Amino acid sequence: MFRQLFALTVLAFAALVAAPSLAQTKEPRILVMGDSMLAAHRISGRAVSHTVERATGIPVKDNSVLGARIIYRLPITGSMGLNIGRQYRKGDWDWVIINGGGNDLWLGCGCSRCDRKLNQLAAKNGSGAGEIPKLIAKIRGTGAKVIYVGYLRSPGAGSPIEHCRDDGDELERRVKAFADRVKGVYHVSLRDLVPNGDRSFHGADMIHPSLKGSRAIGKRIAKVIKQ
Repeated sequence: MFRQLFALTVLAFAALVAAPSLAQTKEPRILVMGDSMLAAHRISGRAVSHTVERATGIPVKDNSVLGARIIYRLPITGSMGLNIGRQYRKGDWDWVIINGGGNDLWLGCGCSRCDRKLNQLAAKNGSGAGEIPKLIAKIRGTGAKVIYVGYLRSPGAGSPIEHCRDDGDELERRVKAFADRVKGVYHVSLRDLVPNGDRSFHGADMIHPSLKGSRAIGKRIAKVIKQ
């Protein structure tokens, strides 16, 4: 009798160990698309998407890629994710989280004399013109709600992107104006997230988010989803 009970206990334990977790068996319902601000710390399991998943309890699929742009013409590397729009994959998404445009401004025009690039990314009047509103509208058309996430601001402490502040502010103003006009589209600003002089929200390069920064961004996004 004891041997039978022992054998049953061992088999039950083995079944529990072998069984996939609940999170693994659920289909992802949130898709993340964007550049390195979202992709940072993914290997260590502490990216923005991981915080969103833990905070909401909803499985997340993260397709964000380091160096990705909104406007990217090369076909092969674009299909591998350097074109943010091509990070989209069909699925039963409740939410799609997007960021982008920073690399277009920083790498595309050096954050100087960027009016043409800004107009390509988003129209000044907040209409549906521009690559970012077009991408958002296309995804919204699938039924998913869309969150466009703005960028961390430089804390004014020696960041190489300090001179990009004005162009970044203008880009987000345009996207927010569009988001305010479309039901089911939300703009999450990070403008007030970093206190002046506080370097702790940025990594050593003072461009990408630190672990603290990624966690704070994820919590701000999750708050919108839970509400």
